[in-house]
Amino acid sequence: MAELRFLRTLVAPEPKGMRFWWRRILPEPHWRILMSNRLANKVAFITGGNSGIGLATAKAFAAEGANVVILARTQAKVDQAVAKIGKNAMGVVGDVADLPSLRKAFEQVKDVYGRLDVVFANAGVAPATPLIETGAEQLDRVFDVNFKGAFFTVQYALPLLAPEASVVLVGSCISEMGTAGYSAYAASKAAVRSLARTLTPDLYEIGARINVLSPGPIDTPALSNGGLTDEQVQATNEAFGNMLPTGRVGQPEEMAAVAVFLASSESSFMRGADVQADGGMNQIRLPRAS
Repeated sequence: MAELRFLRTLVAPEPKGMRFWWRRILPEPHWRILMSNRLANKVAFITGGNSGIGLATAKAFAAEGANVVILARTQAKVDQAVAKIGKNAMGVVGDVADLPSLRKAFEQVKDVYGRLDVVFANAGVAPATPLIETGAEQLDRVFDVNFKGAFFTVQYALPLLAPEASVVLVGSCISEMGTAGYSAYAASKAAVRSLARTLTPDLYEIGARINVLSPGPIDTPALSNGGLTDEQVQATNEAFGNMLPTGRVGQPEEMAAVAVFLASSESSFMRGADVQADGGMNQIRLPRAS
């Protein structure tokens, strides 16, 4: 088995379409050993873990050896997600905007595992609404889920956090750029980004760390959940893709790979950082087509 690990370190980067090539030539028990197992025996809690980035991250954490607990708003969503994640997965019903249910979820985690090594605060809403049409109720809903949800997720997790635990908040590249129709969402994610800085001293006292993962445009159900039709979602993704050096929007699995890094000891020197996995959206402006 040691030889297999050594083999993996020697190979050149895989050509496009050849990622994880060793899976094709080795039996499954062997190629699984080649996976790094970076989160072995850790307990990870993921809000919004039933779809999109949350579900992809739950799968990635489990594949890296973690015991994963996902939070979703209905039992049906919990059951479907747990079935997709497979081994080492547990689900609890709750809503980050409903604080009693969120607190109860952490009590369930305490009863089963007694600790948390990773918290991935992913639950969020992203309505696309012009300023003139954004009412107080909608604004409150966005901040209740995106900001207050993240804040109280960390607060309720605090007594369970193990030494050297990692907390990852999901922000957004939109928090740093003006985007029509997303004023409420962008403001809530800017608050999340600030939260990672201001909570760093609190977590320092127990030896834990907190960072932000800020995705760019990602192909998830978030846009359709925000009220866009399928045609509008496709048009939005194409428009974003044309703005990016990548030429496409990102995939949830690409965000999950970054989340694994932030959850693992490989990011142990990072505190209060914002990792922008945005396809270059906030760094590069492509010239307009003539």
